[in-house]
Amino acid sequence: MQPLRAILFDVDDTLFSTTTFASKARRNAVRAMVEAGLKMDEETVYSELQEVIREFSSNYSQHFDKLLMRLPLAAQVRTNPALIVAAGVAGYHDTKFRDLLPFPDAIPFLKAVREAGLITGVVTHGLTAKQAEKIVRLGLLPHLNSNAIFISDQLGIAKPNPKLYQAALRAIGVAPEEAMHVGDSLSHDIAPPKSLGMRTAWIYRTAKEGQDLAIKPSHRIQEFQELATILRSEYGLDVPQFEVPRP
Repeated sequence: MQPLRAILFDVDDTLFSTTTFASKARRNAVRAMVEAGLKMDEETVYSELQEVIREFSSNYSQHFDKLLMRLPLAAQVRTNPALIVAAGVAGYHDTKFRDLLPFPDAIPFLKAVREAGLITGVVTHGLTAKQAEKIVRLGLLPHLNSNAIFISDQLGIAKPNPKLYQAALRAIGVAPEEAMHVGDSLSHDIAPPKSLGMRTAWIYRTAKEGQDLAIKPSHRIQEFQELATILRSEYGLDVPQFEVPRP
């Protein structure tokens, strides 16, 4: 077995709970819009916002504008729609400043892996500015190799195209069998790197339903303590023990 030299991570729902954060931020945005004068109950507005996001994708930049277009004009009487939208944007971003946090075990694990001498990096799917902001706000940057941060939009290759992982391996100068990729999606984070000969770890604590369980990762883990144990026992790496802070 080739020695392991690098571990690359997905970001969303791997290093932090995208699903939990997005739900909280959208609910806070809706609440702020209602408090700013939108005359509808929060659950109805939230349901419509979720529909907008499904139709236009989470990366669309004008969700709240589209939302107001779909709501009855009576809900916007004697209000300035620009201020309603601004309230939603502010409510969303205020949540980002307060509650965009990594999983409690993510940074302790990254520190431990770096101490063991491995290259640590990310292979993340999404818009360049959006994903880069997450990496910075989550406090991940000091624990990643600066030449091992790969964003699909920036490279022009989207998951699940294996070429994204090939580009990452070339950039860090590591052979596929010397690298591991860790992610929550079997189809996007496990199958493509596995097809190249990389080791893979499926972290399933936030895994969505409907995944293709025929895709077999090298390892299945629920938290990073498990992966640290695997790195010690199966790969002979001197990964130090680490404490996980209580949330």
